[in-house]
Amino acid sequence: MTTELLTERQGTVLVMTLSGPATRNALSPQVYAAGIETLNVADSDPSVSAVILTGAGEHFCGGGDLQRLAHNRTHQPQQQGEHIDAFHQWIEALRSFPKPVIAAVEGVAAGGGLSVALGCDLIVAGDNARFISAYSKVGLSTDGGASWHLARQLPRGQALYWLWSGGEVSAQQLQHWGLVHQIAPAGEVLNTALALAQTLAQAPAGALASIKELINDAPQSTLNEQLAAEKRHFLVNLLRPEAGEAIGRFLQRKTGPTS
Repeated sequence: MTTELLTERQGTVLVMTLSGPATRNALSPQVYAAGIETLNVADSDPSVSAVILTGAGEHFCGGGDLQRLAHNRTHQPQQQGEHIDAFHQWIEALRSFPKPVIAAVEGVAAGGGLSVALGCDLIVAGDNARFISAYSKVGLSTDGGASWHLARQLPRGQALYWLWSGGEVSAQQLQHWGLVHQIAPAGEVLNTALALAQTLAQAPAGALASIKELINDAPQSTLNEQLAAEKRHFLVNLLRPEAGEAIGRFLQRKTGPTS
């Protein structure tokens, strides 16, 4: 059975759920297309403050559908290449989406599921979560940006060994490496992610979008380029009504009421 991407509103937060428990929520081109469409709609909806991506049942995502991959070996590489392009477009959409995207991970995030989690802005993981690179175990190399994220976060040898070995890493270890933002008890991950999303939503959306864009662009920018980008974003946000209101509230708290 093909995994579906279900959506549900929790206040101002949009929850996207990978739903195919029988296959550990295996990825598919249908999921990629639905994910991109959902993000496009949420981008233009000012009532959506953040997005959470989670998995149905006991696991986040077991990665790609190996039966589909085995079948695709009988076709021209172009067909599988198109599927990879669709997956990568979804990863790019998660990264460029201007609002916070939080992965809520219970159980297993393996292979492409690991890549999807890493493609989100923050990861809230259950204390039972297991992150498995998996690719090398089936004779494959990474897709979905896993190598990009790990090469920037981990020492080279650490990233290589994890991907070469196809090994399993706990949520606690990933938090130590700086890849998991918060650990929650199993069964409480989604609620913890919702609370985090609601906390982030207290900041103006324009400021959050600017900060995400600046962080995304920083690794490719020189210091002078980044300073120029910070100036541009700062001025845009300074002139927004939200900044005037927030500055006013801060000054009021600092000085106290006047008689």
